Amino acid sequence: MLKIFAVILGILLILLVLWETFETIVLPRRVTRQFRLTRFFYRATWPLWVVAADMRGTKKKRDILLSYYGPLSLLLLLALWAFGLLMGFGLLHYGLQDKLSGALFDSHMGNALYLSGTTLFTLGMGDVVPASPLARFITVLEAGIGFGFLALVIGYLPVLYQAFSRREVTISLLDARAGSPPTAYEILRRQTGVEGMEALTELLRTWELWSADLMESHLSYPVLAYFRSQHDNQSWIASLTAILDVCALAMVGLEGMCQYQARMTFAIARHALVDLSQVFHAPPDKNAAINRLPPDALAELRKGLHAAGSALADGDVAHEELRRLQALYEPYALALAVFLRLELPPWIKSATGKDNWQTTAWQLSQGQPSHGVVAHDDHS
Repeated sequence: MLKIFAVILGILLILLVLWETFETIVLPRRVTRQFRLTRFFYRATWPLWVVAADMRGTKKKRDILLSYYGPLSLLLLLALWAFGLLMGFGLLHYGLQDKLSGALFDSHMGNALYLSGTTLFTLGMGDVVPASPLARFITVLEAGIGFGFLALVIGYLPVLYQAFSRREVTISLLDARAGSPPTAYEILRRQTGVEGMEALTELLRTWELWSADLMESHLSYPVLAYFRSQHDNQSWIASLTAILDVCALAMVGLEGMCQYQARMTFAIARHALVDLSQVFHAPPDKNAAINRLPPDALAELRKGLHAAGSALADGDVAHEELRRLQALYEPYALALAVFLRLELPPWIKSATGKDNWQTTAWQLSQGQPSHGVVAHDDHS
């Protein structure tokens, strides 16, 4: 009876790992099936990693530890799949009582696992070999699956890092245009005048394409959401939220701004946030007090934009429309930010500071000011 159970368990384990590998690496769409080994792995390990990160003393140390999770979890997941295949074929050899020659261990299970390991990773040691036709068939099958598994892994990693690189390049380009961290006010203040508004329209068009690429890549490979940006004051959540803030202001009524492009960018950017919140089971709390733009900050924003030459629509109707648009995306952005331990950007920074491109580690360590060409002089 134990042998039969081992055979059934081995077959199920092999099929489970192969199906998980197919859905995670090959299938280019979101998987809605509730029971998944990969989903269970991330749900079990991410909260533990967050607890460990929260025990670090400073925000910078916490962010450093959190930045290791994405790449490390990917390697651990691949190791988990390989271990599952190894155990599955080992259980098959054990349950079918395959004849093995050149046994190294006293137990048949130990020899079966050793044969499975050397076969899966195509080592071909030859010290333990199958001696029956069925055992040889299983060994050949495992060798073929192991070769295909390694090929998928080798092809999988470059795809992930290419998608990560595409995401981060556009975020880095936003630094000089939106500040560090990016804010809607800085984006609008630094793109003023006729040429500035044309550049702003082009910027929103770029982020429309970026949002579509983000949604496609992160729905297919959700592990990318755990990969963090190079600087702790930048993230894909913060950048996407800042762009949505700009779109919301433009849709309410911003002098000289192309509302059509703002609506198109807003639609796809919100779509990405909603779909990703579903992937990570981060439901929006629409009753939460999201007070990113209190009345005094909104008044300051209007004043600053007016001084920069961009008048924002005023009045109760404009105010209510802005709140309505905020409610369409801020709850989802907040839910994802809380889940991934990232921060949402303010609408307007309360304190002035250098952008990332204007500072260097040497000057900061020596207490020297950074001297660089400023993208746009401060009006304050």
